[in-house]
Amino acid sequence: MEEPPGAGGVAGPKKCPHPPIGSQIASMVAYKGFETTVWLRSEASIERAKPRLESVKKQIIAALDAWKADPAQYCRGLSDERDLAPEGIDELKAAAEERLPKVLLTTDVQEAFGDADIVIECINEDPAQKTALYEAIADVMPQKTLLLTDSSTFLPSTFADATGRPDRYMTLHFANQIWRNNLTELMRHDRTSDESFELADKFSYAIGMIPLKLNKEQPGYILNTLLIPWFRAALQLVATGVSDPATVDLCWELDTGATPDQTPFRKLDKVGLPLALHIMGMQPGADDPDSVAGKIVALLKGYVDAGKTGIAVGEGFYKYDGEGNVVE
Repeated sequence: MEEPPGAGGVAGPKKCPHPPIGSQIASMVAYKGFETTVWLRSEASIERAKPRLESVKKQIIAALDAWKADPAQYCRGLSDERDLAPEGIDELKAAAEERLPKVLLTTDVQEAFGDADIVIECINEDPAQKTALYEAIADVMPQKTLLLTDSSTFLPSTFADATGRPDRYMTLHFANQIWRNNLTELMRHDRTSDESFELADKFSYAIGMIPLKLNKEQPGYILNTLLIPWFRAALQLVATGVSDPATVDLCWELDTGATPDQTPFRKLDKVGLPLALHIMGMQPGADDPDSVAGKIVALLKGYVDAGKTGIAVGEGFYKYDGEGNVVE
């Protein structure tokens, strides 16, 4: 359910505790030593992207520093070796400092796609925008290019024809903070070739991810099929007046042993309330203000309309400082 950045980016604060997933993906690909280009719609989008990439770089460096200070802070996506010596971690930091600033930002379609081996599309969940991009780059990409979508809600078969390469197109869905939560969900459609599916699998490993293969298309994939009912249950408790976000989160924390940032409303703030509103708005009964689904939509809409869209802007169900820590 992560909020993608859109091909042209979405305006956000310079301090961005959890930058859009596109910035995270680009940074991890570069960190692992691959030449990385990010296409954006305008020069203004490029300027908005720069602080996001810098934020990811700082978080990766901070994760390596934490691991060096405490081996229990090992971060799976940053190294395959859990028991790396401090000198080895310093080498990873040096690599990050060297490679991450080399991510190329461009508005030139030919420069971005003309010789790409793999393209990962991270446009917001807007089918018209996705289709328009696919059609615009179909004749620019060489035949070798594997086209992947990080869509968190749509099935790849929806856009297969628009890509002009249905056999080289599928979903590669990431979790948030991908250097720590290093999974990808590989979902093919009925015309994705076996070669493409295996290439996506190998690419996932190459950028530090653990690929989880789906046998067929499934709305919500694996992760969101599990997460959305959990979010809905938590939101229902608040939207119907049974409890409040802090109490629901405390209940989950005390009963499951989860850390505070693994509780439902903290997770919703990380996901971003606009995306949560979009997904909950597709639930049956969401257009009926007297139904539970309608009350959930009204709850989320109230926060979004007030500009409290989540941790990325410093406030959602909770208030956050610039480092993503709860302050209220």
